[in-house]
Amino acid sequence: MPVDLRPLLPAGVPVGRILPLPDRGEVFFRHHTGGAPGALPVLLLHGWTASADIQFGTLYDRLGASHPFVAPDHRGHGRGLRTPEPFTLEAVADDAAALVVALGLGKVIVLGYSMGGPISLLFARRHPHLVAGLVLQATALEFHDTRAERGRWVASAFLETALRSRLAHRLAHHGLVRAVKENTALAGSQNWLAGELRRGDHRAQAEAGRALRHFDARPWASSLGFPTSVLLTTRDRLVAPVKQRALAAAMRAEVVELHGDHYCNWFRGAEFAAATERLVESVVARIDDAATEASLAQAR
Repeated sequence: MPVDLRPLLPAGVPVGRILPLPDRGEVFFRHHTGGAPGALPVLLLHGWTASADIQFGTLYDRLGASHPFVAPDHRGHGRGLRTPEPFTLEAVADDAAALVVALGLGKVIVLGYSMGGPISLLFARRHPHLVAGLVLQATALEFHDTRAERGRWVASAFLETALRSRLAHRLAHHGLVRAVKENTALAGSQNWLAGELRRGDHRAQAEAGRALRHFDARPWASSLGFPTSVLLTTRDRLVAPVKQRALAAAMRAEVVELHGDHYCNWFRGAEFAAATERLVESVVARIDDAATEASLAQAR
C-alpha cells in the first residue's frame, strides 16, 4: 500500500519530477505551477552540499502563493543529475538553463543561495535571454580573497573524505536538532530532513567546493545589468557580510538584511521566507518600472 509522505514534508512542497535533459542526464526538480496569474516564475538554485528542499523548504509555501517556481537539485547534490564528468559551476548553470527551456518557462527570476549565487551569476552571463532578474542570498563575488578563506581551502584535497566522515554526519544531525528547537515548524519534518541530508555524491560535492575556491565574478558581474536584490545575512560566519555588501554594490542591488547566520533558512524560516518574498517583489517592481519607461520612450 503506498505511503503518503505529505504530512512529513514542509508546507507547500510540490511533487518532485524527473526529466531527462538531452546530452546531460536526468534532473530531479520540484515544480510549482500556481501563484498569481501572469506572475514571473522563480528558479531556485541551492547552495553547496544542500538540496533544493533543504535550502528552500521553509519558503516554498509563502513563495508559491504568489509565484510559480522550479527548484532543481544540482548535479551531485540531493537527487540531482549523476555524471562522471567533473563538477563545474558553468555546467550546473547550463543544466538549469536546459531545464528552464525544456519546461518552456521563458524568462525567470533566478534566485541563488550561497553557491547558488555564483551559479545564478553564471546563468545570467551565459543565458541572458532566459533572465528577467536576480535575487542573490548569503553569497559573494568570490570566496578566496582573505587569508582565512585561503587557509580553509588548503584542506580542499581532503573534502571528499571529510564529507564522508562520521563527524560530518554528527555535525549535520546536531545542526538539525538545534534548528528544530529554534524553529518548531520543522519538528514534523525532522526525520525526512535527516534523510535529505544523507543524499548526494561526495565526490561531486568535493569538486563543487574546489570550483567555489576558484570562482571570481568581480571582473564581469557589474556588467550583467539585470534588476537585482540581495539578502544580506548579517551574522554569517561562512560568507562574510562585507563580501555580501560588495556583491550588492557591484550589482546595484536593493539589500534586505536578515540578522541570522548562514543557516537562517532553517533557524529563522518564517523570516527567511518573508525576506525572500520582499526581495522577489522588489525585482518584479524594477522589471515593471523598466517596462513602463520603455513604453513611454516608444510613445515619444
